[in-house]
Amino acid sequence: MKTTAVKNDITTINPTTGKNLTSYNYMSDEEVKNTIDKSHKAFLDWKTKSFEERGTIIKAIGKELLNYKPELAELMTNEMGKLLKQSQQEVDLCAGICDYSADNASEFLKNEERELQDGSKGIITYAPIGVIYGIQPWNYPSYQVIRYTITNLMAGNSILLKHAANVTGTAKLLETIFTTAGLPKGLFSVLLIDHDQSDLVITNKQVRGITLTGSPKAGEIIGEKAGKALKKSVLELGSNDAYIVLEDADIELAVKTSVMGRIYNNGETCIAAKRFVVVDAVYDQFKEAFVKAMKDLKMGNPMDSDTKLGPIAREDLRDTLHEQVEKSIENGAKLLCGGKIPDGEGFFYPATVLENVNPGQPAYDDELFGPAAALIRAKDENDAMRIANDSRFGLGGGIFSKDVDHAIELAEKHFDTGMVFINKFGTAYPNMPFGGVKDSGFGREHGGFGMKEFVNAKSIMIG
Repeated sequence: MKTTAVKNDITTINPTTGKNLTSYNYMSDEEVKNTIDKSHKAFLDWKTKSFEERGTIIKAIGKELLNYKPELAELMTNEMGKLLKQSQQEVDLCAGICDYSADNASEFLKNEERELQDGSKGIITYAPIGVIYGIQPWNYPSYQVIRYTITNLMAGNSILLKHAANVTGTAKLLETIFTTAGLPKGLFSVLLIDHDQSDLVITNKQVRGITLTGSPKAGEIIGEKAGKALKKSVLELGSNDAYIVLEDADIELAVKTSVMGRIYNNGETCIAAKRFVVVDAVYDQFKEAFVKAMKDLKMGNPMDSDTKLGPIAREDLRDTLHEQVEKSIENGAKLLCGGKIPDGEGFFYPATVLENVNPGQPAYDDELFGPAAALIRAKDENDAMRIANDSRFGLGGGIFSKDVDHAIELAEKHFDTGMVFINKFGTAYPNMPFGGVKDSGFGREHGGFGMKEFVNAKSIMIG
């Protein structure tokens, strides 16, 4: 989705056709300040509500998401190009997050009692802190918003959203859905603002927490600004996740899963499978089947049910991906399929596979945010794990092996990432923590962990 933005205009563009969708006006500084004031005022009332009262409304949001599913899914596909089926799956996931959060918040955030050393009693209570500001990307236009919003609403906080400009329509529709579900005014507010205005939001004294999902560069900038303002932050950044194929792997399963892991969401997923590290004993077998499967994928209109790969979300993002592929080839990588920008309208890029991928190439060092895969040959298991961890990133990864117990041991003791998938590919589960290490950021979402990121663990000691 290419975005043209001047001070008073955001124009969204359909990446399938390259044609304009809708235009929106930026907010004035005064409108932004008033929105923050209203958010804080709404918080002061919302924090007094019981988990049951909050949960009733959060479950209503989940139901409204499903009621709006056809409209919301189609809008996401039109704004950023994901397959319609995957947009529908995203809405289902969002509804599931609402139900899970509503059902479990009271358990995750319940008071804890402890006996103190002098025999007296201590109570730990988890108090909401106020307005939480989220800066979110375009690749999962609804999920990225729901992920931080719902848990923080259940914790008693209020929410501000600066969404990626190219999915502004989705942001505004979510605001409508929240209102329709009965969420009190001011608790969820979309800010149509530029970067300078965003800086003012971060420094506003009524804003108490900052959460960003984005690139490592964006994480450095926002993390620095939040730190200077002494605001708690959560950063979920990029990655170049490695999926290891061991000698005893089910190759058919590994290939099928790896293809899905690479091209799901048109390959534009922070936790996508990106580097495929295959031990020498099965490398050629995996390579032949993997390249064939990638070549056979049908690229086309994401609205069509038989399409497997839609367009890249914006033209500039496609150009960046193509430059990374070409630079990798210039530095020794071998192109096995794809790698050419097709003629015609829209921002399409074919499923691409590179081998002879080594340090110094973007395909090894950086994140390829699109359907381009790096095939890397490893001598053995130890070498494969070394290569997997030879990255500045640490979000997710995967292991294919029939010896599940051994794979669990490798995941637990050796994989230097926040998440590991064994004999499967996955993105997010509401009851499992989501987040990474190293340049993939810090903090966790989901699994109850997200509810405790922006609360005050308050100690009460009783004499």
